[in-house]
Amino acid sequence: MARVLHNLLLFLIRLAMKIRVLGYWSLIYGYCALCTVVALLKLWWNIVLRPTVTFQWVIRETPPACLNDTSLGTHCYVRIKESGLRFHYVAAGERGKPLMLFLHGFPEFWFSWRYQLREFKSEFRVVAIDMRGYGESDLLLSTESYRYDYLVTDVKDIVEYLGYNRCCLVGHDWGGTIAWLFAIHYPEMVTKLIVLNCPHPSVFTDYALRHPSQLLKSSHFFFFQLPCFPELMLSINDFKALKALFTSRSTGIGRKGRWLTAEDLEAYLYALSQPGALTGALNYYRNVFSSLPLSHNHVRSPVLLLWGERDAFLEQEMAEACRLYIRNHFRLNIISGASHWLQQDQPDIVNTLIWTFLKEGEGRKSYRN
Repeated sequence: MARVLHNLLLFLIRLAMKIRVLGYWSLIYGYCALCTVVALLKLWWNIVLRPTVTFQWVIRETPPACLNDTSLGTHCYVRIKESGLRFHYVAAGERGKPLMLFLHGFPEFWFSWRYQLREFKSEFRVVAIDMRGYGESDLLLSTESYRYDYLVTDVKDIVEYLGYNRCCLVGHDWGGTIAWLFAIHYPEMVTKLIVLNCPHPSVFTDYALRHPSQLLKSSHFFFFQLPCFPELMLSINDFKALKALFTSRSTGIGRKGRWLTAEDLEAYLYALSQPGALTGALNYYRNVFSSLPLSHNHVRSPVLLLWGERDAFLEQEMAEACRLYIRNHFRLNIISGASHWLQQDQPDIVNTLIWTFLKEGEGRKSYRN
């Protein structure tokens, strides 16, 4: 009798797990379908209003001058033997100084760290990379090539190629997600972790499932699961959606800070208009649901989390919840008036807060190999 009850209990547990998984994926694909309907309506409306220009866009052939500004650093390339991938990065500061490595978000590239490259090169070897699929780094069209473990290994390989065994790691948006994961899996390689407007991955998962308002703000996660169609919607009307992302009142850079100049915007359009560039960027999202939840989630490095108060995509309540997963010093700074792109629209405040954090505790000598 006891054995029968035991087997029945196991059956019920397995059934509950299967139902939970089915519900999880039903929610995801159901929301994907809803986002698709909304996007199709937008496309139809664009065709009605602008029938001759809707499907026109221009691939930028020549990079704007700001991408070759020597004050930002030197353009370099590294080919990783294990993966065979070539990565592009911009580096400044003396070799041998402590390494500060910058990881950009979506849909950006190394250029998003221009203010920080100038600021921290006096005391660090600063390196801003184009992550795989972005900018001048190798582009892979396979969705499978953007799994979390590959992205984290990229960071490890680059740090070691640069001649370091540890670094001060700085990440924003998707780069922040990879920075969190790198600190979790390679704690000995991260002296200090600095994350901008990106919650710990476990916090995001738990919070989004319990707060429909955040799920709504994250609707692009679901829409981007579709093949090809998101690339089309981001390209029509000469990349109008991307321009609006960076410049509109609701989501753009510089609502209360530094505006994105016309040349800065062209730098982004130059990078993102290249063939396959949008697919590489979107493939980061196309792995997200199969990679969560995390099996390991504790961070043992000191952490600075900077959060733009007016982030249009992420709710501020997630920032404080990150404390639950940090087993070291944690500093959280909410920057008033800053957008999601805070290192660009509030660079002076961001740089000052980073300097304050770097000088705390261990001191700068701790960054040296």
